[in-house]
Amino acid sequence: MFSIAKLFGRSPFAPLQSHMDKVASCVLLLEKLFIALKEKKYEKIKEIGKAISKQEHEADLTKNDIRNHLPKSLFLPIDRASFLDILSLQDSFADKAEDIAVMVSLRELKHFEEIEGFENFYKKNIESFMLAHDVIKEFDTLLESSFGGIEAQKVKQMIEDLAFKEHELDIFGYQILKKLYSLTDKFSYSSFHLWNVILREVGELSNIAEKLGNRIRTILEIK
Repeated sequence: MFSIAKLFGRSPFAPLQSHMDKVASCVLLLEKLFIALKEKKYEKIKEIGKAISKQEHEADLTKNDIRNHLPKSLFLPIDRASFLDILSLQDSFADKAEDIAVMVSLRELKHFEEIEGFENFYKKNIESFMLAHDVIKEFDTLLESSFGGIEAQKVKQMIEDLAFKEHELDIFGYQILKKLYSLTDKFSYSSFHLWNVILREVGELSNIAEKLGNRIRTILEIK
């Protein structure tokens, strides 16, 4: 496990950024998972699911290490509660990726191509995560600018973009859900239910991204 002291020595936000990098290693595997689903490579789905679970565990260990060793006397540019809130929200991405992988691997799921728009939907949700990741990368520059000025405005615009993406994906998800319901006569009940759950879980990625953005916006407004 990495040295928390060394990370904090480099930057007070380095532990958050290190954790988010591990979360990204987990979330970005969803692309490969859904490609394997599209190609009906069910053994590959199981392999990728195991890899996602392993990466989620690594992110979890990092999160716990940060929580257990965060010095109470350490000066942080943001309050301790906000720091831990951001850490928890970041970890929710990895948890959600693992949940999705479990759902996709429950059975040999078919009908991928019949659910029009799903491929674009999951890709745009991953893009929302990546934008949230980019926001976390900006923390060091925010610190240099004392959480103000042009850099703060840049981050606020990124957060606005996150909110807009979440709104767009809510509408998009509703349209795909309508398409799914129009196909109920072609699906078994178990397949229909599983696709319904997968759609909801994938959409949670952009919801979490928006929540993370809102948390950081609150910090900027306080500053």
